[in-house]
Amino acid sequence: MFEWTGGIASAALLSHGRSRAINGENPMGEKGGGGMAASALGEGRKGSPCIPSIAPGEIKELARIDGTGVIRHIWMTVTDKLSEKNRFVFRDLVLRMYWDGEEMPSVECPLGDFFCCGFGRSYPVYSMPVAVLPRNGFNCYFSMPFRTGARITIENQNEETIPSFFFQVDYCLYDELPEAAAYFHAQWRRSKITELGQDHVILDGVRGSGQYVGTFLALSALERYWWGEGEIKFYLDGDDKYPTICGTGTEDYFGGAWSFAALGGGKMVEQTYSTPFLGYPFYSRHDEGVHNDYHNDDCPPMRGLYRFHLPDPICFESDLKVTLQQIGSCHSGIFERQDDVATVAYWYQTEPHASFPQLPDRRGRWPR
Repeated sequence: MFEWTGGIASAALLSHGRSRAINGENPMGEKGGGGMAASALGEGRKGSPCIPSIAPGEIKELARIDGTGVIRHIWMTVTDKLSEKNRFVFRDLVLRMYWDGEEMPSVECPLGDFFCCGFGRSYPVYSMPVAVLPRNGFNCYFSMPFRTGARITIENQNEETIPSFFFQVDYCLYDELPEAAAYFHAQWRRSKITELGQDHVILDGVRGSGQYVGTFLALSALERYWWGEGEIKFYLDGDDKYPTICGTGTEDYFGGAWSFAALGGGKMVEQTYSTPFLGYPFYSRHDEGVHNDYHNDDCPPMRGLYRFHLPDPICFESDLKVTLQQIGSCHSGIFERQDDVATVAYWYQTEPHASFPQLPDRRGRWPR
């Protein structure tokens, strides 16, 4: 039986959880074990606020939790000010999460894209489950249940040492979880150049029952004219050639309409926005890196968009596939496009989950 327990009203319902937090000041989340390290100001005075450094190729374990519980909030921040040749820090850091002792991660994603920031840069995001605040303050509020334990790691695939990685994992321990509590998953995929007439695969190979709860899209337009006529399709529970759910266009799926456009100076101009569940927070056609006198700052137009299906999850019982067409329109009508498409799928499902496609190497993840 469905019971509504979300929203602000649930704050009044006692859950009898045991609140804990893991960060540099309490790396094991121990009761009464926070803020013990000493600084120049004395014992317990901001002695260990971060991981001092992460070397190239190093994997740091951010959190290891034993027992039954739910992660309620994750906050992270890290500098993006490395040398010019290594400046795509948010695509070079790989975030992974593991539930109940599994060997394959349930979450594997470049750090920035997980928090709806594509293209190796950060920008403001004001959604309900993901918020990115000045400067590089990454927040996630997806509930992440576990029954015997949880583990979170960060891998530095950059060529330089990452200094001062700050983070906090807030969670509650419980005696038991409802049987219906499923496991959180997130997966990044990229079609560096989409194939004509072939849909970009956002997610495939999901087996078991669950709910699809979100999509992040980072798209670099490689052709002229309008880019967003492609429809998002959900193939559910044995669908073969045709999906059960097929949208009406990319901007429609992300909650906008008519090319996100408003009249400005006699021409149509796309409007960006950020709302609790739907957003188009980022547009740019400029490289923000450092340039010498022989380089300009032109690059393909970049667009970052999100949709979170929290009020309207896509439910499946046995299997799920999600795809995105790359179709545009121009003076002669609609046409098949080839663009650079990267996506993050967010979903809950019963375990075990299928293995993820191999993540491209760091240069294979860099923006154009």
